[in-house]
Amino acid sequence: MPRLERLRLDHAPSLLAFERENRSYFAASIPDRGDAYFADFDARHHELLAEQTAGLHHFHVLVDSAGAVLGRVNLIDVADGFAELGYRIAEHAAGRGLATAAVREVCALAFSEYGLSTLRARTTRDNAGSRAVLARTGFLPAGDIELSGRPGLRFVRDLSDTDKAVPEGARVLRESVRRRD
Repeated sequence: MPRLERLRLDHAPSLLAFERENRSYFAASIPDRGDAYFADFDARHHELLAEQTAGLHHFHVLVDSAGAVLGRVNLIDVADGFAELGYRIAEHAAGRGLATAAVREVCALAFSEYGLSTLRARTTRDNAGSRAVLARTGFLPAGDIELSGRPGLRFVRDLSDTDKAVPEGARVLRESVRRRD
């Protein structure tokens, strides 16, 4: 069963493999990270962990039983009870409900563990899968935007009712995150 884990230093090799294997798949629906991301991955990974320790961001990976990364769900730009949600799921794992479950779990963590009250998200209009995940997890459309020259939408999620809406399976994932910190 996949489990959600808070990003750690030892996730680096699996995370880099995940990003490389899915680069073209991700680039079809979201802006590409660029070559520099891959060339400077180790330094950037250390920077992200330092920023996470400082409370600026909360990074999570969804891993399988062998420790391979199936996805990531991140909360960035944490400030004043708000954060921006971002997520991506490997091509071979897409369509199995993993993004929805992981986003639900991170919403619960955002509220109960990180003390956040509101999450924001963005996606392109042509990314039907991402729009569906956001709708299923309680995000509401909040206006039009442009993302890398493409039409997009902003979303917002009030977290005040999060714990009541988290299914039992997601609570198990949350316990997994707590134990691994």
